[in-house]
Amino acid sequence: MDKITKISITGLPEPKDNIFSNALMCGNQVFISGMIADDTSGGAYDQSKSCLDKIKRIVEGVGGRLDDVVKLNIYLTDMANRPDFGKARSELFSGRMPCSTLVEVAALANPDALVEVEATAFVGAGT
Repeated sequence: MDKITKISITGLPEPKDNIFSNALMCGNQVFISGMIADDTSGGAYDQSKSCLDKIKRIVEGVGGRLDDVVKLNIYLTDMANRPDFGKARSELFSGRMPCSTLVEVAALANPDALVEVEATAFVGAGT
């Protein structure tokens, strides 16, 4: 049976008070917690790019590629920001897109965050 390993990426701070993990890996499966932008002063496009960049750094940090990402769960505080997220996603992912769920939420843990994204990847399973 595969053991669960906590993933730590240089330059990606661990959650305050260690109340959850940024990412865990079990076998070749990577489970990435909801990522928000480090700088929430930007608009939805910039925040989306930041969230997706963190996911990319985590997946690549364990030897994977973006092609290994199979699922994204996206949380927006305003559905009007959907085109901004879509633009950021299409700039990062090419070819086969991951499965996605997108929902509008009343608020995120950081009140200035407009976007939060979580992901699941299977390292080595992409094209």
